[in-house]
Amino acid sequence: MDNKRFHRVKQVLDRRQTDLTVCLDEVHKHHNLSAIVRTADAVGCHHVHAVWPQDQRRLTNNTSGGSKNWVETHMHDDIDQAVAAIREQNPGIQLLATNLSDEAVDFREIDYTKPTAVIVGQERLGISDKALAHADKHIVIPMAGMVQSLNVSVAAALILYEAQRQREEAGLYDRNDMLDAEVKHKLLFEGCHPIIANRCVEKGLPYPALDDEGEIVADEAFWNTLKFKQK
Repeated sequence: MDNKRFHRVKQVLDRRQTDLTVCLDEVHKHHNLSAIVRTADAVGCHHVHAVWPQDQRRLTNNTSGGSKNWVETHMHDDIDQAVAAIREQNPGIQLLATNLSDEAVDFREIDYTKPTAVIVGQERLGISDKALAHADKHIVIPMAGMVQSLNVSVAAALILYEAQRQREEAGLYDRNDMLDAEVKHKLLFEGCHPIIANRCVEKGLPYPALDDEGEIVADEAFWNTLKFKQK
């Protein structure tokens, strides 16, 4: 067992922010989807929501690289379904929509220490009217040049890193109980003992406990069952 990896994975999972998420309103280009999921992982988000019709979901395969192993991506048929799922996970969450409107505020004026979901729109048409109707606030990234908007993945990164900055200052990354204990154990075990995890799945065995150094705590019966080959 690589103890350094165990402690690295545990540290990452301890800092997960389950009340900070991003929702992709039909963002459909592979590189943008991948970049947003990678950024979400980098700032400690555990959930990403994406509105993507069923007949297009085959396009999502392998678009998020290794990040998909650490970030739960929830696919939804429409924005209503996505928002309902977000609110179920975190009742009272503030929904922010990236949109240039009369009531929009600078994205840096938002308090991201509150439970927050950021909705970003698709590349060509922007955010949908249905998504805007769900938003509590509209936010914009100030532009001083000739272009009126940034690439959606760049915009999402700026907003998420502002959220990370505020949360770091508030000490929210020092909480280590945000992630459900069962989910944390599953990710720790699969991240540190992938071969044994696969064998457990094949044989329908629950993952055994891990000690403080990431070593497996299991009796002889477990190991014998693991080694037994089915005919």
